[in-house]
Amino acid sequence: MPKTARKQRPVSADKIAAMAERGEDISRFFSGNGKMMQPIQRVNVDFTAPMLKELDDEASALNISRQAVIKTLLRQALDRQRLARRAR
Repeated sequence: MPKTARKQRPVSADKIAAMAERGEDISRFFSGNGKMMQPIQRVNVDFTAPMLKELDDEASALNISRQAVIKTLLRQALDRQRLARRAR
């Protein structure tokens, strides 16, 4: 009777991390198609009560979190600023 190929179980991230810590080659687990994400740094920002209400209203209308609204609006403002600088 011919043998069928057995499917290998995926290796957990913890096992890959342990292999890396031991200095083993773990390149076979990565395709190289992803992109490197920058680390996230937390910051505190103070808002007035009326501004928080506006942010919460916008978040509610879009059905997203307040944090997502802040990130989106800030990203848009920074992009506009960068384009304005390039145009000068």
